[in-house]
Amino acid sequence: MEPAVKGEIWSYVKTLVIALILSFLIQQFLFQPYTVKGQSMMPNLEEGNKIIINKMNYHYSKPERFDMVVLKAPYSDEFLVKRIIGLPGETVEYQDDVLFINHKPQKEPYLDQYKQHLLPFEKLTEDFTLKDITDESRIPEGYVLVLGDNRRISRDGRHFGLIKIDSVVGEVNMRYWPIKEVAFMN
Repeated sequence: MEPAVKGEIWSYVKTLVIALILSFLIQQFLFQPYTVKGQSMMPNLEEGNKIIINKMNYHYSKPERFDMVVLKAPYSDEFLVKRIIGLPGETVEYQDDVLFINHKPQKEPYLDQYKQHLLPFEKLTEDFTLKDITDESRIPEGYVLVLGDNRRISRDGRHFGLIKIDSVVGEVNMRYWPIKEVAFMN
């Protein structure tokens, strides 16, 4: 084999190895693709949607209410997509399908599409208080309360309680599949 051909092959091998290493490092520390499983975040995310999660965001800032996140499930080795509802130090309550944080009503515009299809007597989110589900009156430091958007079927903080902020893998930044639904998430 000629030296020029060997040099060319070696150049391709180096490029491939560097690309693989960079891809590994990016997925481990910065951004990671994830495929949504289940229907707990419908209609905002559906089963099979492919998303990108930002793994660095919470190293430099605190979680914010209504962030969509991927977290390690407290009861298994699964990963779940949920929405942060309650933050450390807060009280949380649902009454007549309205979220109250520290006794003040909060709007949840991401649920509007679901609520349009409810009959007048139906609720998307059943009534509960933080004390009902956790025996805590306020969310302790280092924890958050998460719920799925599809409240009627979501297995979330109402079932498994509060989660440690450390359990959050990252914030959902983008849906990239299906192509016709590509969107940056907030």
